[in-house]
Amino acid sequence: MVSTLITLTMVRPTIFAFLLVFFNRDAEEEMRWCALGATVLTFAVSLALLGNFDINDPGVQPVAENADGEEVRGITQPWIPTWNIYYKVGYDGISLPLVLLTGFVSVLAMLASWSIKKQVKLYLILFLLLESGMMGVFLSLDFFLFYVFWEVMLLPMYFLIGIWGGPRKEYAAIKFFLYTLVGSVLMLIAMLMFYFGSGMVFDLMTLADMATTADEGTIFANQNLQITAFVLLFIGFAIKVPSFPFHTWLP
Repeated sequence: MVSTLITLTMVRPTIFAFLLVFFNRDAEEEMRWCALGATVLTFAVSLALLGNFDINDPGVQPVAENADGEEVRGITQPWIPTWNIYYKVGYDGISLPLVLLTGFVSVLAMLASWSIKKQVKLYLILFLLLESGMMGVFLSLDFFLFYVFWEVMLLPMYFLIGIWGGPRKEYAAIKFFLYTLVGSVLMLIAMLMFYFGSGMVFDLMTLADMATTADEGTIFANQNLQITAFVLLFIGFAIKVPSFPFHTWLP
């Protein structure tokens, strides 16, 4: 049940974005209501996740038992097992509020953009794809999956800025793309540092456990590598937020 709710939270906006492709371009009002319905339903599903959240459990949820009776946290499905890449999702006391906030703000943003007249169909599709990307970022428990969702946000943001932005929208969009391209490369390098420095592990929970023990032969036993990875990730995140001094792509 919870696994279905988590997946719906991430993919429902994308499903509605796909449905909008088949709408007549002139059916702007109908498309707006469809997109609004997608954001409202996604927010409702995120509220259902809150209803299944155990506030007394500080760890990742949901929690289940495997065939051996061992506790398993999060939802895990094979994706590219050859490279230890899995579809692993879940939430905790930090990520769940961000999921709820994203769902709520998406509804408000959809209402606030109701008056947009320029290329309404494209705008709504990009908006919903962006929401899916944001939800995926907060629910991913696999570093590779997280990176995929992080990059999914790039294309919609580029077009949203470039087409519906302010007076210097084209300049801002190009600069945003170049900045985020650099940030994405830096994040990829950091991700690969963790991957090869941990025995080919992308699982964020496993990486967190390894960090507490700092086993010899891993990236967590080398402070210089840890600092380097932190700086790379910090710059990558700061560019997209954007935070000072990486905010100059803003128009």
